[in-house]
Amino acid sequence: MCEPGRHAPAAITWLGHSTVLLDVAGVRLLTDPLLRRHSWPLRRRGGRPSEDAWADVDAVLLSHLHHDHAELRSLRLLAGVPVVTADENAAWLRGKGLDAAPGGGEGWVDVGTTDVRVRLVRADHHNRPMPHRPNAANGHLVRTPELTVWVAGDTSFYRELADLPRLAGGHVDLAVVPVGGWGPRLSGGHLDPDGAARACAAVGARHAVPVHWGTLHAPFLGRFPRGWLDGPGDAFAGAVRRHAPGCRPIVLRPGETCTLDLDGPGHHA
Repeated sequence: MCEPGRHAPAAITWLGHSTVLLDVAGVRLLTDPLLRRHSWPLRRRGGRPSEDAWADVDAVLLSHLHHDHAELRSLRLLAGVPVVTADENAAWLRGKGLDAAPGGGEGWVDVGTTDVRVRLVRADHHNRPMPHRPNAANGHLVRTPELTVWVAGDTSFYRELADLPRLAGGHVDLAVVPVGGWGPRLSGGHLDPDGAARACAAVGARHAVPVHWGTLHAPFLGRFPRGWLDGPGDAFAGAVRRHAPGCRPIVLRPGETCTLDLDGPGHHA
């Protein structure tokens, strides 16, 4: 067992859907914050994340502006915290009164301290454009002196994933990858468990945490197959063993934390 902490070498807490808290090098990064009970019209299984779980965040890493990733009421709970995202998204968020910083284009930006740097990377997720929000999509690379994290955002598989270690300046220690959705069928621009495992193999990830599963559902779509919410996490772990045997899958439940041992397995808390 392990205890999460601000000064742990690397800790990740899954707060449900695509929201994770990364504790790296004394900096706390929150991805695609969904912090309220529901994301209308989607319904959340289980309670909202505890406020203690996302306290003292240094920056938000935002992948795109779909409502289940850029929920404005959740972002306003983080008033004053800089949001790192694509330029078009940042401009739109600033128009809503939020502190959004352009992501630096193809370069690195310092976050919190000079020990933590972030850059945007490609994400292919343009199948469902929104009429009133920009359609830019991106993932993030996070680099510290001790490790590199790839936060994929919503994306499909693309061949240039193999270039990410070069962009990172070394190997990818941890991949945070989507493996499902809020329905049993995925639209284009998403990864299923098999595709996510192949993405981890392409980037050479040493550890991987699946997200974007098991949290939200859409009651207006009618009945779903029994167990569909719970399946993608374990399916991803099995797919990693087949497609990326050098990668260690870490399947968390909402609220669980794993402190990453860079010389061995991750440990849950």
